[in-house]
Amino acid sequence: MSTQPAKELETFENPKLEPDYTIRIDIPEFTCLCPKTGQPDFATINVEYIPDSRCIELKSLKMYIWSFRNDGTFHEAVTNQILKDLVDACSPRFMRITADFNVRGGIYTSIVTEHRSEGWVPAEPVSLP
Repeated sequence: MSTQPAKELETFENPKLEPDYTIRIDIPEFTCLCPKTGQPDFATINVEYIPDSRCIELKSLKMYIWSFRNDGTFHEAVTNQILKDLVDACSPRFMRITADFNVRGGIYTSIVTEHRSEGWVPAEPVSLP
């Protein structure tokens, strides 16, 4: 069992390439440090993605998320860094990262960032009566 955080993300072969399907991962215990004060910032990170040939392995994702615990970083920067690193690791057809930071000084912050593979077209939404 690993006792150290790690920036390395592992992946595995997507067992079902077609049709498109969505993987949703909720991470309620994200922490980093405020770069101005050094105080901890807490957030829930939501990952939604449509995989292509690779999927993110969850234990490595846990260790990756843990690696931010002592990093001083702005909310916007860390959310976009997570998107970049996950996209680099698994090259999804689509990925959205939503970071909902806990209140700090009476202000809540929510950051949403997305990636779409070139040429990928989402399925039309289905509206049921």
